[in-house]
Amino acid sequence: MRKIHTLNSKSAAVKKRLDYPVIDADAHVLEGEWAVLDFVKQVGGANMVKKLEKQGRPGYNQQHRSMFWAAPSGKYTIDRATCMLPKLYAERLEDAGIDYAIVYTTYGISANQIRDDEERQVMARSLNMLYADMFKDVSDRMTPSAVVPTWTPEEAIAELEFAHSLGLKTVTISGEVRDAVPEVAKVDPKLGEKTQRVTSICMEPRNGYNYDPFWQRIIDLGMLPAGHAGSQKTARRQSPNCYSFNRLGTFSVGNEFFARSLIFSGVCHRFPQLKVAFLEGGAGWAAQLYNDLMEIYEKRNIDWIYEHQDPSKLDVELMEEMFDRYGHRDYLKKERWRESPDLPQSQKVETRPMNDWEASGITSKKDIRDQFVPNFYFGAEADDIMTAVAFNDKLNHFGVKLKAIFSSDIGHWDVPDLSKVLHEAWEMVEKELITEEDFRMFAFENTAEMHYSMNPNFYKGTTVEGAVDKLMADRKKAKPVSSAAE
Repeated sequence: MRKIHTLNSKSAAVKKRLDYPVIDADAHVLEGEWAVLDFVKQVGGANMVKKLEKQGRPGYNQQHRSMFWAAPSGKYTIDRATCMLPKLYAERLEDAGIDYAIVYTTYGISANQIRDDEERQVMARSLNMLYADMFKDVSDRMTPSAVVPTWTPEEAIAELEFAHSLGLKTVTISGEVRDAVPEVAKVDPKLGEKTQRVTSICMEPRNGYNYDPFWQRIIDLGMLPAGHAGSQKTARRQSPNCYSFNRLGTFSVGNEFFARSLIFSGVCHRFPQLKVAFLEGGAGWAAQLYNDLMEIYEKRNIDWIYEHQDPSKLDVELMEEMFDRYGHRDYLKKERWRESPDLPQSQKVETRPMNDWEASGITSKKDIRDQFVPNFYFGAEADDIMTAVAFNDKLNHFGVKLKAIFSSDIGHWDVPDLSKVLHEAWEMVEKELITEEDFRMFAFENTAEMHYSMNPNFYKGTTVEGAVDKLMADRKKAKPVSSAAE
């Protein structure tokens, strides 16, 4: 008999010292293509199978170096089998120090960006049927996330509702659409396929689509959306030869674009009960965005710019005096300035909207805090040392701690040995980068809260149900406090 369990792993040792369960916010399944195609045949028929087999793996692009040799092998072969076989996966979670795992797609990340409408929709539905069937016997230990393409609000709602009917409880989406440049595609569709336009599904979406019904339906069904799309295959990550060049920062860039779009488009303002997870990018980008929002608002809110940057309030006499006194070249004389007093970036008449923050509903820095901090959760992998900035209340405005969530990424190349992930995360405590209480928030409470707040029945029937119910009941009993220091 081959050894299946990692006896006395470092992660299991960490787990023994904790008095709370560990919830993995982002593990992965490795799909066998033959299994996917079995379900494609059910959904789209034999011709669709032939079409997809001819094209190869979804999203494959010879001009872009994607993952290669990226699954466990050699002495870690057991981990590859684990991520393909849910019953083995559930049995081995103990080796990783994990009590319960939310499992995300591998295949679907690329599938969500297939341009052909029928292929994309067939692939999403096939994957969701596969996941629902694969994981139904281990629902006490694991739950898979549905794949929901978002090219139109209608297709997103349709697949969301179908996934819900299968019993799936959370969804994987992309916050952006990558279609052809329409002006090129209109002239030559084949040439258009060589082009790319990236648009947000929140901020000025293509074709004027309104995604508010989609966000509302997510809330109605209690299915938390996880943004799980990087920026690979976009302009600055298009090396045909170097995968690592393309991979570095990709999920941070994709997540930052999605989060920024949610804020400025007003989605967070219109749907304050909506929780959103941003996966695989860590928390470093989140702290940067949170603090940048505070700092740009200070100098670009509508009251400030009218008071301090309105061209009509320019002190012309002072300008002329300064040019008289310090204009030491002919082209810096007062007369030259008088001929063209307006700067390109400060024309007197602006025809486009002036208040960048109007749609967001933000009228103060506290509004930024109250939209960003309670409802955004940031998937951070075990070996990502920048997770510590999420918990640095001396760094973050208003003394807040951002909601980083333990995300093992088991199944992908950066986790060759699942028995080490919890210990790798615990090293932040050993190095005094975060406290033990921070680790509790990271490994348990933030993820428990994230899904429970969207769906109080999310953990029903699972191994962590009792602990989550107690946590949320204790919070309700506790004296209400501000969401952050004033």
